[in-house]
Amino acid sequence: MKFEVQTLSADHMLGRELVEARDEAEARALVRSRGLTAAMVRPAGALADLGALGGGRRSFNVALFSQELLALLQAGLALVEALEALAEKEIQVSTRQVLERILSGLREGKRFSATLTEQPEHFSALYIGLVRTAEGTSDLPRALERFIEYHERVSKVRGKIISAAIYPAILMAVGLLVSGFLLGYVVPRFATVYEGTGRKLPWLSDQMLQWGRFASEHALLVTLVLAGVLGGAALALRQLWRSGGLGALVGRIPGVAARVQMYELSRLYLALGLLLEGGIALVPAMRSVEGLVSPRLRTGLDHSRNRVESGFALSQAFEEAGLTTPISLRLLRVGERTGQLGALLRQSAAFYDGEIDRWIDRFTRSFEPLLMAFIGLVVGVIVLTLYMPIFDLAGSL
Repeated sequence: MKFEVQTLSADHMLGRELVEARDEAEARALVRSRGLTAAMVRPAGALADLGALGGGRRSFNVALFSQELLALLQAGLALVEALEALAEKEIQVSTRQVLERILSGLREGKRFSATLTEQPEHFSALYIGLVRTAEGTSDLPRALERFIEYHERVSKVRGKIISAAIYPAILMAVGLLVSGFLLGYVVPRFATVYEGTGRKLPWLSDQMLQWGRFASEHALLVTLVLAGVLGGAALALRQLWRSGGLGALVGRIPGVAARVQMYELSRLYLALGLLLEGGIALVPAMRSVEGLVSPRLRTGLDHSRNRVESGFALSQAFEEAGLTTPISLRLLRVGERTGQLGALLRQSAAFYDGEIDRWIDRFTRSFEPLLMAFIGLVVGVIVLTLYMPIFDLAGSL
């Protein structure tokens, strides 16, 4: 079985190895025999952890841990004292156990990064790499600040997207519930009333009332079919979410695809700039951020890394792979000329974030009224169809 191993070298360089082994333990041993430290091991082809820098959805909150640790270090506490304070105040058992394992390693004389490496299920290779590099410069607070900045900026954009989606989702849910109530409860009863009139109904009303009669006579079947459809849709969405296909599907919507790519480029540039400013070399940093992008962008990133290894500039490699915009390309070239590539990458990410914020504001202001109008139209058509026979009867009197 093949395993993909994120590694840390003795000179603080991040890398990735593909090894053939029977299990995870053997994969770690093989990497160790090459003089490398295995920070994270997973089966080759496994889904990338999109939350690698932030700890994803792990039970241990790496972002909160970093913020609290930074505050204590800046207050003048030593590392062990700060970790002891965090462990003493922690109520959650699982979190306290993580902190106690770190403390145990430090008391045995291990380096902080080494204790984090022993818990890859909580601390990503990128996080460990930043800490290890900071140990070489005795500037752990600065490394934590960089990580916290990354986490806050990514969370801010993600939170804005989620907030913008909540109100339309509520509107859709209410619209579906109202329509379902009309079609499943009101229409069947109107169908019973109109059956005895003997009058010819308008075509649209007749079709609606035929559905009402069918739903009334086969209520259990209709309920089971609707439940099956909703359950299948939920499972399909869950599978798309896990496989990353949902993002690819959304990326095909006209007008949205460019924003999806901009969001991915923002994460890529921000993470890459963070690692470069942390002292990690360009090529290992490019390998480390592969898990933060979609498969489509990952192909371009692999091509760019190969070009950089061949001696090309990052700006040229990114331009060939379609990983730039006119603004970011100019910023990358300036960064290469001035030796401030990491800072300019982060500035490019900030530019992308601003563009995404403005687009979300414009989109929500225009989409929400349109959605309300559409839901009102659907409900109005159903109600009008039910009352058309009554209007027809009133007109004949």
